[in-house]
Amino acid sequence: MRTFLAIAATGLALVAAGCGSSSSSSSSSATPASSAADPCAPGSLQTLSSGQLTIGTDNPAYTPYFAGGAGHEWKGEFNNDPYANKGFEDAVAYAVADRLGFTTDQVTWAQTPFNQSFKPGPKNFDFYLAQVSITPQRQQAVDFSEPYYSATQAIVGLEKSPITKATSLVDLKQYKLGVEIGTTSSDAISQVIQPDQDPNVYNRTRDATQALANKQIDGLVVDFPTAYYIAFVDPGGGTVVGQFSGTGGEDQWGLVLDKDSPLTSCVNQAITAMKSDGTLAGIEQKWLSDVVGAPVLK
Repeated sequence: MRTFLAIAATGLALVAAGCGSSSSSSSSSATPASSAADPCAPGSLQTLSSGQLTIGTDNPAYTPYFAGGAGHEWKGEFNNDPYANKGFEDAVAYAVADRLGFTTDQVTWAQTPFNQSFKPGPKNFDFYLAQVSITPQRQQAVDFSEPYYSATQAIVGLEKSPITKATSLVDLKQYKLGVEIGTTSSDAISQVIQPDQDPNVYNRTRDATQALANKQIDGLVVDFPTAYYIAFVDPGGGTVVGQFSGTGGEDQWGLVLDKDSPLTSCVNQAITAMKSDGTLAGIEQKWLSDVVGAPVLK
């Protein structure tokens, strides 16, 4: 989904900052003998800088995944500062850091263009996150963590439109929906919503968005990240009516690590624990459901 956002962002003349490069072989000092049995114990992790965790993300850092005013060296169209620890992915990053034993002042952020994050070669981060979908092709060049987010489906409607009052999937059946051809959103309409009338199908998301603006459809079904962008950024003037689980073909986002990174298993342990104890669900609720105003429709 980040591909869609990147294309739209280009149209808005957003320019990502360049990134530095440092070899991932520049790890911290040797593992203390006392913790040799547990490579994930605090003080044992092989990071780029001893005693520090370097996290990479794109610049601009997009809302609602990063939020908060500009600070440090971070500048951009959306003016979000990852050091603020605000936004969905920002909160995920700091929660993982905490599980790995790093305090907030031991976290350093590295600006890295999205397309550079999963290319072969040295990395300037220990792990990276910026809505990077896990794909087999990318997995040939880098490691991915366990997914920290599976993109739900969502409904975008115009502000004050009757569809915005829907509180369940049943409420959506009566409306004229639109969707881009060949997407998981199309499957979600036919298999999950099952509307009373056939949806309008479009070749491009841009065409579907224009149809919504022209009131040719009542609601547009897309994945949640795209829904947010359409409603609030480009073209704006809409609202996310709600989100719902699709048919199991949703994009999954993972933390990006250097290929065969010694941190991969430790990061996976952290994410698994965050899923088990509800931490990850709480972060998603706070920054995606509550802040964006996108309730879960059932």
